[in-house]
Amino acid sequence: MHSAKDDQGKQPQPEQGSDKKPRPNADVGDVLRRAYDETLNESVPDDLLDLLKKLD
Repeated sequence: MHSAKDDQGKQPQPEQGSDKKPRPNADVGDVLRRAYDETLNESVPDDLLDLLKKLD
């Protein structure tokens, strides 16, 4: 029996002899990863830091 869990973490294998471009899902994943990394590197606005300090 085959489940979706079996496919987790596996990259689809390109067909032999095919000159197709990579699947668009791979491009979307790369863009999302870059956006996530950029967001992690953004600084926290001072007014938000002030609000957080008031909670302590």
